[in-house]
Amino acid sequence: MSDRSAKAEEILDAAEQMARTGGYNGFSFREIAKRVGIKAASVHYHFPGKDDLGATLAKRYTDRFLSALGDPDDAGTPPGELLRRYVQAYRSALVDDGLMCLCGMLGAEIAYLPEIVAAEARRFFERNIDWLVRVISRMPDTVPAGSARAAALRMVAALEGAMILARTLGDQGIFEDVAKEIFPRPKH
Repeated sequence: MSDRSAKAEEILDAAEQMARTGGYNGFSFREIAKRVGIKAASVHYHFPGKDDLGATLAKRYTDRFLSALGDPDDAGTPPGELLRRYVQAYRSALVDDGLMCLCGMLGAEIAYLPEIVAAEARRFFERNIDWLVRVISRMPDTVPAGSARAAALRMVAALEGAMILARTLGDQGIFEDVAKEIFPRPKH
């Protein structure tokens, strides 16, 4: 459970929605304050600078994303089910919420982000790749030894790219077409 106040969480929620549609430059303290119904100085009270807010936002997003997926080493959950959860997390963001992956948006802007925010965006991808490698490694009949990382990288790249294409072309079916093709296939 978080030690943050309810108001700080409300600020983070507003900032997240804005950042997931417009990137790091898609939100300002003034816009967040207006959406939350407080003064901009109150946003600064909780988050001294935009870089603090951005880093906290990316960290919270990463922790929530991975927590929702579950333990990749849980023997009671088949790896295929864990991979379906992974794809569903992206699908839900795009289809149900109409939003992009926060860290995908930040990743596209990485060269222009404050280092503390960039580090948290990288952390999202590093932790996701690690989670996927652990799941995929449990599928030795599907993925050759030593190629779990390559499979994980392909999966993340495919899902992030599918979100971008679906949003850009206004066709969520693109996401579904890509999602059908990313699961590791059994070796012959």
